[in-house]
Amino acid sequence: MRYFVRRFIFYVITFWAAVTINFFIPRIMPGDPVSALIAKNQGRISPEAAESLRVLFGLDQDVSLWQQYLNYWNLLLHGELGRSFTYSAPVIDVIQTALPWTIGLVGIATVISFTVGTLIGTGIGWRRGTWADSLLPISTFFSSVPYFWLALIAISIFSVTLGWFPASGSYNRSMVPELSWEFIGSVIYYGTLPALTIVVASISGWILGMRNMMVTVSSEDYVTVAQAKGLSERRVRLGYAARNAILPQLSSFALSLGFIVGGTLIMEIVFSYQGIGYYLFTAVAAKDYPLMQGIFLIITIAVLLANIAADVAYGFLDPRTRQEG
Repeated sequence: MRYFVRRFIFYVITFWAAVTINFFIPRIMPGDPVSALIAKNQGRISPEAAESLRVLFGLDQDVSLWQQYLNYWNLLLHGELGRSFTYSAPVIDVIQTALPWTIGLVGIATVISFTVGTLIGTGIGWRRGTWADSLLPISTFFSSVPYFWLALIAISIFSVTLGWFPASGSYNRSMVPELSWEFIGSVIYYGTLPALTIVVASISGWILGMRNMMVTVSSEDYVTVAQAKGLSERRVRLGYAARNAILPQLSSFALSLGFIVGGTLIMEIVFSYQGIGYYLFTAVAAKDYPLMQGIFLIITIAVLLANIAADVAYGFLDPRTRQEG
């Protein structure tokens, strides 16, 4: 219990630090959203209107930075994330619109790449020195390829040359979003190429990680003892070797689940996919403080929750962790 209490206190402090950084970083960036809005409208906004906008966005120069910080916490505790001037809507509504697209695409692709990569890595690591090791150079190659380059190659081949998949978008814009098989089919069709690109780009890391851990664990004494007892190869491989080798993978998987909320920023930009990453890119370009802070906050919470889940799982799977805590 003391281990879990310590971890909880650690994450509470981490959350406070993340929210504080989330508040100050946009404010130390050059420029401000009001200036960007004035430039966008070619100076047609009067000085009085500009001052009103600064008050609306919490940038009133008559209010100290400390008071703005306290006001920011007060809004957070009341579930308010502000209003995005880029989309003229509450930040929470913008996030609720984008979040399901990112979770559906990046989440499914991450689970598939983790599952397939871990299974392949388990087999290669257990049968090291065989023909299976010939797959490692291929995995190493894809793990070193920049994602944006892989995405552009996929668009060039499968969209431009072959015409199998659309090059951009999340669904057919001629359709009205609704819960129907036709619309779901359109979403799957448009999301297939981005999802496959994510899987190909990330699966190699899971393969290499699990393979290296299996090589290390398979030489441990408890694996040798299990083999000496005459247990089946499958039981030794899965029940003894893989069960311990997968522990570091679980931590990495939990972190990747947390970053699902942030989406694959480059992927959503390259494919013009309307997820969290795409909205974050537009918010940074427009210096939309409320939207930036709202998205950063959601990403931070997701990563912290994923880390908590990883610590809990690690604590139950490996009792030594609780003793060290």
